[in-house]
Amino acid sequence: MIPPRTAASVEPPPGALSGVLYGVAAYGWWGFVAIYFKLVAAVDPLEVLAHRIVWSVAVLLIMIAALGRWRSIAAVLRSGRALLWLAASTVLIAVNWYVFIWAVSHGRIVEASLGYFINPLVSVLLGFFFLGERLRRGEWVGVGLAALGVGWLTFGAGVFPSISLLLAFSFGGYGLVRKLAGVGPIEGLTIETALLLPLAAGWLLWRAHDGTAAFGEVSVGLDLLLLASGPVTALPLLWFAAAVRRLRLATIGLLQYIAPTIQFILAVAVYGEPFGGPRLVAFALIWIAIAIYSADNVRARRGRLALTRGAHVDPP
Repeated sequence: MIPPRTAASVEPPPGALSGVLYGVAAYGWWGFVAIYFKLVAAVDPLEVLAHRIVWSVAVLLIMIAALGRWRSIAAVLRSGRALLWLAASTVLIAVNWYVFIWAVSHGRIVEASLGYFINPLVSVLLGFFFLGERLRRGEWVGVGLAALGVGWLTFGAGVFPSISLLLAFSFGGYGLVRKLAGVGPIEGLTIETALLLPLAAGWLLWRAHDGTAAFGEVSVGLDLLLLASGPVTALPLLWFAAAVRRLRLATIGLLQYIAPTIQFILAVAVYGEPFGGPRLVAFALIWIAIAIYSADNVRARRGRLALTRGAHVDPP
């Protein structure tokens, strides 16, 4: 029987400060990772993706061994249901990674950041359609304003935000499928990248045989950068997992805007991507949507805490 929640059970969990630091580190890394992909922009995005998969597998296997997670990996491999879900999530994360790498290498970071700004609203919508989750009024308003921003870019400015929507729906769908799979973040990513490994390794070997591979042909510096794609992928995952263990999901939900904010600033201030006119209107609508959505979630969270405390206070 699950014990009733008391007032003490809704206090900040132990290690909340360290959880915030881990969360800021993870989302900050995912924001600044655009710099890394800019450094390898001369390499074909598909080759970069293949390197990311191959070296991520190597790093993740080391992490699994260090953390002693072999039993949990074996348990997932014995579950046909979990493997089916992970097969679906593998496709979604591969699409997400490739589109982001392509967007950075082609000077489309602003559009990529837009995708990650609207991703939480897409996740809410997916939860409504596939999990039967009810949306509060503020969430409906947020989703509606985000849709209006996308519609403005599409019909008002004549620019369909395909990159933004691909990133938002692939990552939102990835989160949905991983929720249904019920697999830990490190175990799940290890199996996903392992499923992709034969294709990635085969592609790299074929490119090397064909003489079109960048690895080993351009410079030692570029080779080292491509090798670094493993820790670049795995390190923030460790920090994210540590943050999730220490923080409420509501806090994680607010921290996730760090990454697209950094991406947006880099795109405009550092890489000089165009921003203004139709894009400004669309972003303004989506930023307002995010503000309403976040405020609604904070208000709902406070309401639940107040009800919980009130329900379990001893009578005088």
